[in-house]
Amino acid sequence: MRFTKTLRLPSATALVVILASPAFALDGDDLMAKIGATFAAQGGTFTAEETVVDGDTVTANGVVLNQGGEANSKLPLGQVVFEGVEEDNGGYSVKTVRFGDVDLNENDIHVTAKGIEIDGLQVPANAGMESLDTLLFYDSFKTGPVRVEKAGKHLASVSSIAINLDTAEDKASMSMDGHIDGVELDLTDMPSVKSQAVVDELGLQQVSGDVTLKGAWETATGKIDISEYAFDMNDIGKLNVKLSFSGYTLQFAKAIQEAQAAMAANPDKKAASDAFGVTMLGLVQQLSFNNASIRFEDASITGRLLDYFGKQQGVSGEQMAQIVSGVAPGMLARLNMPELQAQISTALNTFLDDPQSLEIKAVPAQPVSGPMIMGAALAAPRTLPNVLGVTVIANEQAGE
Repeated sequence: MRFTKTLRLPSATALVVILASPAFALDGDDLMAKIGATFAAQGGTFTAEETVVDGDTVTANGVVLNQGGEANSKLPLGQVVFEGVEEDNGGYSVKTVRFGDVDLNENDIHVTAKGIEIDGLQVPANAGMESLDTLLFYDSFKTGPVRVEKAGKHLASVSSIAINLDTAEDKASMSMDGHIDGVELDLTDMPSVKSQAVVDELGLQQVSGDVTLKGAWETATGKIDISEYAFDMNDIGKLNVKLSFSGYTLQFAKAIQEAQAAMAANPDKKAASDAFGVTMLGLVQQLSFNNASIRFEDASITGRLLDYFGKQQGVSGEQMAQIVSGVAPGMLARLNMPELQAQISTALNTFLDDPQSLEIKAVPAQPVSGPMIMGAALAAPRTLPNVLGVTVIANEQAGE
């Protein structure tokens, strides 16, 4: 019996020692290297001076991010803490990434940001641009207050930023939902006296509102749907842009990055720029246009603009609206597009009579290829509205 116990004790002790040994600990340097590889694949860098591992937490000190690849675009992040780190098929999954507060000063511009956090970070084993599995992804990104000052004076701030990503299980598509809440702009110190006078007259010294962005991407077809990109400003109005096009595949994105890298490496800047332009001209032909719209919903700014310009002419805002309606047909006649001219004139009159909404839509019957759009623009520009299915409407509900 004593012999058996003697064997069991060393065996148990050895097991504990093996499981606790550094061979089974997280490799913080490898985590940094794999994150760095994802940025390198996109022409940037991500480096850390030191990593400290404590259980499933990796603390990186002296972190510097450079998304542009140029020396003047470096962003020192200081300490970044990766919590809940697990190895995942050669890569890593990270429950939460916490960043230190940002406090940057440059050329009298002071930027601060607090509460920066990433949840559900996925670090690929092999970085590249071949599939979503080779890209750096996260479930959500958020910040607390962000503030920009110039020479000690408030310029702009937001109360919070939140971006959520949802990737399909088959990695064939992803969707995004982003919000920038509590936007505040201070326009009490414009660069010229004339500009400041306009701002003051329109009551735009302090501008506030929110920004919303929603979209989706299919990797196989490269279809990008921006279903909402809205700037909703209090007492001004809401500007919403929608856009859908196809052909922006991972291969397309990789070709753009390679062209940008070649341009940056070429010491002859003019030749580099010319070569990049030729490359982009070829790449754009791989895209196709699906639809788009620009919609503005008024929240009193139209009336204030009419009053302001009417005052310059010595008339009321109502009279200024009538003047604009009267001169618009003559100005539009230069387009030499009778059908579109009539739509614009009718929509403008309707909007000026009762400012609610004004919208420009481009909805072709079928997706239009890049070469077809370029051909129409160069050979017969007046046919472009028909090619793209352009219409102009006013005071209609969104989606009608």
